[in-house]
Amino acid sequence: MEKDMAQVLRKAEVLIEALPYIQKFNRKIIVVKYGGSAMSNEELQRNVIKDVTLLKLVGFKPIIVHGGGKEISRWVSKVGKEAEFVNGLRVTDEETMEIAEMVLGKVNKQLVTMVQELGVKAVGISGKDGGLLSVEKKYSDGQDIGYVGEITGVNPKVLYDLLEKDFLPIVAPTGLDKDFQTYNINADDAACAVARAVHAEKLAFLTDIEGLYKDISDKSSFISRLTASRARELTKGGFIGGGMLPKLNNCIDAVQNGVNRVHILDGRIPHCLLLEIFTKQGIGTAIVADEEQGEEGI
Repeated sequence: MEKDMAQVLRKAEVLIEALPYIQKFNRKIIVVKYGGSAMSNEELQRNVIKDVTLLKLVGFKPIIVHGGGKEISRWVSKVGKEAEFVNGLRVTDEETMEIAEMVLGKVNKQLVTMVQELGVKAVGISGKDGGLLSVEKKYSDGQDIGYVGEITGVNPKVLYDLLEKDFLPIVAPTGLDKDFQTYNINADDAACAVARAVHAEKLAFLTDIEGLYKDISDKSSFISRLTASRARELTKGGFIGGGMLPKLNNCIDAVQNGVNRVHILDGRIPHCLLLEIFTKQGIGTAIVADEEQGEEGI
């Protein structure tokens, strides 16, 4: 009986610890970029959707921007093609673009279904809907990589309308150029652009790593919090490499353009979003504006 009571009290303490965060972020917009391994495992997928749904039910205004890279690669190989990447960006010919749009639409509606199963109304859209994401052709170091879009404009009206009507928007990263040609968009780029346009309080990246390390081979060099200018120094100092470099540059860009705080989280950890937002310690890396005082974890 005592053991049962202790468990109940612990649950109460968790709820009390979450209270100031719930108060602080009530009615605030949070953008969640969802992709990577957390998307390929159904149990993790459901955990993420539960987290976002809970945020909605306690008064946040979440928007999900999702990728679908691994699933797109799987379908590309099914038609006998080989996925090709240049500097982390998928080379997208006409056939690959058709496959990408099909897969992203499928993923989008799966996420909508999961949210609605939990009793929250969701609407799946792409960057093409309502002129949400305008693009032009993106080149990678001068190289033509096909139908890959560089975002030139965001019209968030459709998102504001959905939020106002109490829907949870779920956005697939495709967009149109001025000639109404469809382009695939890097999901990180899309999430950052959306977060900036809606002046999000938070932007959370669910990734396949625990967060940032000053030295990836030294687990004691984990960085739990740093300012945008310190993050910029790390990128220029050659500390950050691989796929994390464009992601970190996106994070810095978001913080310097009106997003209050950006979180890099390990999407493979169940309920990482709740742990980061509602607990004092958090579990990932938070990137904050330069004017925020306090320890940076470096």
